[in-house]
Amino acid sequence: MTRALAILILALLVVTSACGSPENRAPGEAAADAAGATRFVQEAEQTLEHLWIASERAAWVQANFITHDTELLAAAAYGKVLAETADLAARAARFNGLDLPSDVARKLQLLRTSLPLAAPRDPARQEELSRLAAAMESIYGKGRYCPPGEEMECLDLAKLSRVMAESRDPAELLAAWEGWRTISPPLAPMYARFVELANEGARGLGFADLGAMWRSGYDMPPADFAAEMERLWQQVRPLYEALHCHVRARLSEFYGPDVVAADGLIPAHLVGNMWSQSWSNIHDLVAPPDTAATYDLTSILEERKTGPREMVRFGERFFTSLGFEPLPDTFWERSLFTNPADRDVVCHPSAWN
Repeated sequence: MTRALAILILALLVVTSACGSPENRAPGEAAADAAGATRFVQEAEQTLEHLWIASERAAWVQANFITHDTELLAAAAYGKVLAETADLAARAARFNGLDLPSDVARKLQLLRTSLPLAAPRDPARQEELSRLAAAMESIYGKGRYCPPGEEMECLDLAKLSRVMAESRDPAELLAAWEGWRTISPPLAPMYARFVELANEGARGLGFADLGAMWRSGYDMPPADFAAEMERLWQQVRPLYEALHCHVRARLSEFYGPDVVAADGLIPAHLVGNMWSQSWSNIHDLVAPPDTAATYDLTSILEERKTGPREMVRFGERFFTSLGFEPLPDTFWERSLFTNPADRDVVCHPSAWN
């Protein structure tokens, strides 16, 4: 998640099952008709834009200066987004069942699904959920694994990920994989409560739970989305199982059958990625012998002296080629392209919601 949770994480709605009653019409709002719905959507977009900008500014400060105070500031700004989105979702319910322009109808539906998390209506629980999101993000961003031994350096996620990508020592890889997972136990009770509150909020929106709410964000009912994912998985499953079998065999040849059995699962710490998301870092171990020579993108970038800033420019040029606006000057003025040594920062890529 983040914000990634996301504060990863990052997004809470506060509504109840009674939110569809006519009493949710605020003073001065138009009647429940097509014209009123159009006006409502326009005003909602303007309001949320201002609140999201303020929230993301607070989140940037929190991510770059992780302290208890910045955590509270980010949670407070985030909470305003949550409360307003919840209120808008509740008031939008009076337009249910109307014959509306397709774009207006879709925007109203997105109000219910635009944020990845949901919170109960009770203000105290909303604040609790917002604080939990900010706290878990900070704990994750400050995470360090300190190997035993007085002379051993404590390792953050970036350094541990480098070990996972480059090392071929199974003991070192296992230590890095297990070491990073010493960060998560303190999060377990916080996350359990986090899920409990989010599921309660999702049920208030009319969803079975938070998972059903997530699966409703693809212009189809949640059950249809699950069925489509299963259909696609069955199409690629034979290829994946064959690939898994090949990779397991090559790793068994390299590390030996005592480390990687000839059948069964592949040990997660041997696939070159902290979360087994990608196997690209072990390509040299598992590529078929007759594979054509590939290239090392990292080496190419280093030879060209392409730094982090220019890499971001590559990405920017892709999006501008599609018609999007370039990044504002303030992005380049405020962005960090190195991990500062004087403070903790959130310096890892965000996952998609």
